[in-house]
Amino acid sequence: MTFGNSIFLIFTGAALLATLALFARQAMIVAYIVLGVIAGPWGLGYVDDPEVIGEISDIGIIFLLYLLGLDLFPQQLWKMLGEAATATLVSSLLFWTIGFVTGWLFGLETAESVLIGAALMFSSTIIGVKLLPTTILHHRHTGQIIISVLLLQDLIAILVLLLLQGYGKGGHLVLDILLQLGSLPVLIVAAWLLERYVLVRLINRFDQIHEYIFLLAIAWCLGVSQLADLLGLSHEIGAFIAGVTLASSPIAMFITDRLKPLRDFFLVIFFFALGAGFDMGLVLELILPAGVLAILVIVIKPLVFAALFVRAGEKRDISIEVGFRLGQISEFSMLIAVLAVDSGFISSRTSSLAQLAALLTFIVSSYIIVLFYPTPIAVSDRLRRD
Repeated sequence: MTFGNSIFLIFTGAALLATLALFARQAMIVAYIVLGVIAGPWGLGYVDDPEVIGEISDIGIIFLLYLLGLDLFPQQLWKMLGEAATATLVSSLLFWTIGFVTGWLFGLETAESVLIGAALMFSSTIIGVKLLPTTILHHRHTGQIIISVLLLQDLIAILVLLLLQGYGKGGHLVLDILLQLGSLPVLIVAAWLLERYVLVRLINRFDQIHEYIFLLAIAWCLGVSQLADLLGLSHEIGAFIAGVTLASSPIAMFITDRLKPLRDFFLVIFFFALGAGFDMGLVLELILPAGVLAILVIVIKPLVFAALFVRAGEKRDISIEVGFRLGQISEFSMLIAVLAVDSGFISSRTSSLAQLAALLTFIVSSYIIVLFYPTPIAVSDRLRRD
């Protein structure tokens, strides 16, 4: 199948399955992954080389991290560190431990158990934010808590990506990581200087020409990503730094709004490629450990977050709601699992285990949220109005 036909298949099929997913009260990410499974080598075989699609979809991850960086205003970050850091760090450590022990009990090697633990640390931004109404003050406050936790988790995920990249270089792991940590401030300073003395002046000079600002924003993202690659870092980390350095610009909100459709375009392709590349032959073998991991997350994660936020002084009902809205594994965990295979840290079997566990939590968590809490796709008119 040609690339053009593949794009037609992906987006036409995604629209169809996304419609079914919404009627089934599911997050649309599930539809994209299922479409990949159906159309990929283990399904109908319409897309027989998902790696080509996957290479293109990597741009979506770059834009995702770019936009995450754009959301990290320095003053907002300091505020989050005071409000949500304890809950995020404690929950991350606890779920890393749960994942590590569970992986070890199922016979995984130490490195693979470490990765499974890392996958369990994060909650889904897509489910946590997309299923959250913002019409009432209570929901806005709940959203602020959720976004604070998710952004702090994203920072931890960036560190995990940095460590995986250091491992993927081979040689002496500690030395490679130290070299990357030395390259990171070089990248930050270079990006900051370019942003302050070149980018901002261009933006101020031509801010009325929206098409130019759009092109400049894309060039900035991809340019810093390429600079990061030249310094021995990853494109993803470079994109994140590009976003952070531009976050305080008055044009940041405009860039965020304009780039979201482009990011979503490539992310649809990314999750399709993820499903197309999934080894369905491993499902029967992995369903037990994946199911155990999913149950542990769905049952324990809401309780942990609820207890931590009650202890932090939040109202009990808000804390419980936050717990359920964060009670799943993250799409970022799936990305980490894929990159861990590329770096040689884990086998594709362990990556499939993490991806399957994440998908199970997406499905169950989405149903729990739409059944009991207000969302745009809630099961009752009352919950949609709340």
